[in-house]
Amino acid sequence: MAYVKRNKNKLIKGFKGPKFVSSPNKANEKLFGLKVDVLIPAALENQITSKNAHRIKAKMITEAANGPITPRADKILAKKKVFIIPDILANAGGVVVSYFEWVQDTQALFWKEKEVNRRLEEIITEAFCDVLRTSKKRRVNMRLAAYMLAVSRVAEATKLRGIYP
Repeated sequence: MAYVKRNKNKLIKGFKGPKFVSSPNKANEKLFGLKVDVLIPAALENQITSKNAHRIKAKMITEAANGPITPRADKILAKKKVFIIPDILANAGGVVVSYFEWVQDTQALFWKEKEVNRRLEEIITEAFCDVLRTSKKRRVNMRLAAYMLAVSRVAEATKLRGIYP
């Protein structure tokens, strides 16, 4: 909120400012019932549950928070054919940029913000395409496809390193 107050000229066109909500749970219930294209739960885990999943009208959910959808809610949303970009894919940017910081530190490099953003977009876009391709090929949802890809990559790296027979 402090950012909004300090940067009044940097808001989205037509946005009149934030509305304060006394009860976040009531706000979520209203939010989940809105007819929107994309819903982005971005703060807390377990916000979309079997009790409220049936009210969701979004065509797509991007999990910016860690674990915002419970397993039971996930099944309900799958039956409703809601396309979900899972948390391990949707919010991986912070981990990727932390890796970039490590690379720069170990090699005494300094990348400008534009370069960091370019590299981040390239990696996240490739990851999304890989998960989507796996999802279609294996006929599984995006969450399962992301896990399948992750496990196969760790297994392959372990095999190549020769750690385990």
